[in-house]
Amino acid sequence: MKPSVLQLNPILIPAINDKLASLYTVHKHFEIADPEAWLREHGASIDAVITGGHTGISRGMLEQLPGIKVVAVNGVGTDAVDLAYCRGRGVPVTATLGALTEDVADLAIGLLIAACRNLCAGDRFVRDGEWELRPQPSAIPLARRFSGMRVGIVGMGRVGRAVAVRAAAFGCPISYTDLQQMNDVPHRFVADLVELARESDALVLCAAADKAEGIVNAAVLDALGPRGFLVNVARGRLVNEADLTDALAAGRIAGAGLDVFVDEPRVPPALRQSDSVTLQAHRASATWETRTAMAEMVLDSLAQALAGERPSMSLTT
Repeated sequence: MKPSVLQLNPILIPAINDKLASLYTVHKHFEIADPEAWLREHGASIDAVITGGHTGISRGMLEQLPGIKVVAVNGVGTDAVDLAYCRGRGVPVTATLGALTEDVADLAIGLLIAACRNLCAGDRFVRDGEWELRPQPSAIPLARRFSGMRVGIVGMGRVGRAVAVRAAAFGCPISYTDLQQMNDVPHRFVADLVELARESDALVLCAAADKAEGIVNAAVLDALGPRGFLVNVARGRLVNEADLTDALAAGRIAGAGLDVFVDEPRVPPALRQSDSVTLQAHRASATWETRTAMAEMVLDSLAQALAGERPSMSLTT
C-alpha cells in the first residue's frame, strides 16, 4: 500500500507530479470540495504533507495529522509553519534551501534595472502607440544608469551574496547589513539600516528575517532619498507599504521593484497604479529549472522521512 501524501499546493512540473503519483497516494487538498470534512475523516491516515512557503500549515491542521512523518515545504519560507510544535512532536520540516538562489538574485537585478531604466513604462509607451503620437525624445523622461550604483543589500545570506556578485559585475560598490558582520565576504558592513540606506543608491532586500516586520519604514526611505530605489525579493512584510506608497507619491524615493507584498495576492492600488514601480507576482523562483530542482528536493525529503531516515534538509530534527 502506498504512503498517503496530503498536498496543500500545486506543483507545476508534470514529471514531478507523475513521480508523486507513482510513489504515493496523493490527496490534493486544494481540489477537495470540503477539505475540513475530508480532513476530519482521513487525517489520521496521512503520512506526509507537501506545502508551499506562503501557505505553510496551521497548527490546527497539524493536530489533525497524528501520523505524519514529514512536512516538506516546496520553498524556503517556513514562517507559516509552527516549527516549535513540529520540533516538539519530532516531525521534520524541510525546505528547498539553495535551490532558489540564482533565480531570485537574477530577478532582483532585473527588477532594479527595470525600475532604473523605466522598462515597463517604456514598453507601454510603445505598445499603446504613444511613440507614434509623440516621437520627440522628451516624451519619455530620462532614466537612471544602473552600472556603478551604490548597492546596499539587506541580508547577506545565499541570495544576498548572489545579488552582490551580479551587482559587482556592473561595477557597483556593495555594502550590506545583517545581524552580524560576515568575515567571509569582501563587502563593507553597515550595522544600521538607516545608515546603509543613506549611503546607497539602491537598497535590495534579501533577508529571510521571518520575524522582522516593517523595518523599511519612512525613516529608511527618507535616508534612501529622491534618487534612490528599493527592491524587495525577500518578504513583503519587511516593508511598511503605507510608508512606501507615501514616499513614492511624494517623490521621496525614485522607484521600486517588488516581487513580494504584505497581503498577497492583494497589492495596494497605489503601487499598482504607480509608473515608478515595477511589479511581479511573487515569481522570483518561477523558472522550469528552479521549480524542478525544488520539487526534486521535496521528493527526496519524502523518500528519506518515509524510509525512517532524518531528511537531509530538515530544519527541526
